[in-house]
Amino acid sequence: MAVIVNFGYLNHKSIMSRTGYSLGLIHSSLKKLMDEGFIDDEYQVTEKARRYMEETKPRRAVILAAGMGFRMTPINRYPKGLLQINEEPLIERVIKQLKDVGVGEIYAVVGYQMERLEYLTDKYGIKLIYNYDFAKKDSLHSLRLAADKLSNCYIIPCNIWFANNPFNQYEYFSWYAIAEHTDEDSYVRLNRKLELIHTGDEGAGNSMIGLCYLKEEDAEKVREQIVRLDRQRRYARETWEQALFFGNKMITYARTMLGQSAYEINTYEQLRDLDSESRNLHSRRIELICDVFQTGQDAITDISGLMKGMTNDLMRFSVDGDPYLLRVPGEGSNELTDRRQEAEVYAAIKGKGFSDNVIFISPERGFKITEFWEEARVCDPSDDKDVAACIRFLRNIHGMKLEVPHTFNLAEKLELYERLSDGHLFFSDYNETRKKIVRLIALLDTLAKDARLCHIDPVSDNFLFVGDELYLIDWEYAGMCDPHIDLAMFCIYANYDKAAVDRVADIYYEGASSDQDRLLIYAYAAVAGFLWAVWCGYKDKMGVNFSEYAIRQYGYAKEFYRHAMELMDKLAPALLSG
Repeated sequence: MAVIVNFGYLNHKSIMSRTGYSLGLIHSSLKKLMDEGFIDDEYQVTEKARRYMEETKPRRAVILAAGMGFRMTPINRYPKGLLQINEEPLIERVIKQLKDVGVGEIYAVVGYQMERLEYLTDKYGIKLIYNYDFAKKDSLHSLRLAADKLSNCYIIPCNIWFANNPFNQYEYFSWYAIAEHTDEDSYVRLNRKLELIHTGDEGAGNSMIGLCYLKEEDAEKVREQIVRLDRQRRYARETWEQALFFGNKMITYARTMLGQSAYEINTYEQLRDLDSESRNLHSRRIELICDVFQTGQDAITDISGLMKGMTNDLMRFSVDGDPYLLRVPGEGSNELTDRRQEAEVYAAIKGKGFSDNVIFISPERGFKITEFWEEARVCDPSDDKDVAACIRFLRNIHGMKLEVPHTFNLAEKLELYERLSDGHLFFSDYNETRKKIVRLIALLDTLAKDARLCHIDPVSDNFLFVGDELYLIDWEYAGMCDPHIDLAMFCIYANYDKAAVDRVADIYYEGASSDQDRLLIYAYAAVAGFLWAVWCGYKDKMGVNFSEYAIRQYGYAKEFYRHAMELMDKLAPALLSG
């Protein structure tokens, strides 16, 4: 009917040329419209059709613009709706296209960096809806906040660039937009009835564009579904399209957007492919990679952000098909570690074959590029075989007696972390516990003499199994120290109790660990736990919360202080005579 309204009826073939539908489908559709009184026997639009058109006419639009856009690495600190194509922000283009067809009631659900989108209220007269849970919940929750706006409404993601205006003055039914091509991430596919059904276990579906139109009667059903699903915790990270499903089928029909009429921009590469001159493509990370590999931006592909570490951010990328990993110091991380000392460590271990291959390291800025091993897996601290392999591997590294010009001094690190945290500490009995830890540091200064290069942060995640080989990566905290500190660090990160710590000691010493060995490990576990709890205070000051980890490490400080003191009392005569 839309073709007849917009262009009039010439013949069946003219409709076929505009829609791409078969003559048989066009004939049956026209017959149905005629039978229901929407067109007369001369294929002219009837008064009934005009009343229907007015009832289903678009009244408003909701733009979803709350997401953090992590997949846009390395430019994910920018709202996706403000990414520019041909010097025009994506969200502004959508707003203009809506206004061009007479849709003036426009809402934008904002969250991440919401203040940067506030200007749209004055410039275009749109209204903002604030999603304060944007970091914890996905678009289903965003649309729940706009649920009362969905009648005769377009729902639009902010990260789509439409080559042509996809909106119309009239809409005749509820629809959801898909592309012709398939997508592994899609969970809908088009059937012969132009319905969208769930793919289930069938694999890839039609690429989901995210654009939708809901007329009143369908909007009411979807509204109720959104409210119901949003109350359930398991839907917190779900996309809003889940609310379109009733059983195995979407309530909407499919609207297939042909060719390259809609471009979804979720990644840096997609933005680059659409507009290689976009001002948003300027990135220090990309420039660094180009400089290191002496290549152009087009050679850099497969860009993605990996899960953030506790100290740094990680970006995976490929150059000419070879995979690499870029480490970018996290907030405040360069104050916690000395990057020049880190560079000294990597110089000392270069060619030893027990760490990853460092392509580039910056002692000034802390950036590091290493080869990326696709098939690598980390140590499982609950797997006895994995743990034994890692502890023996650590012993072999200690046996090399490598040296660097700097030490990991516990007292100095404690003072540094306390100064940086500037009072952002969580514990009411901090001063009392600190006195005990200082006592242990003094004890360790007396007993621990065998200094050599230690990793300091040999947590299970830093041991990589690659085929039959084992590697220990991320040496940024490393320095000269007593090797017992590495055993303690491994244990407290793995949440080991005293019995498990003793088993680690026996693995390291091949069943011959002494009471003094265990005393040193207990003492280092207590001091290290306290140290990392203070470290968390500084990260909290920088806006990165690790309170659960801090509580756990503080617990180690107090528990293993007791274990160390009990063993100290037992060994005191022997230690004094020694």
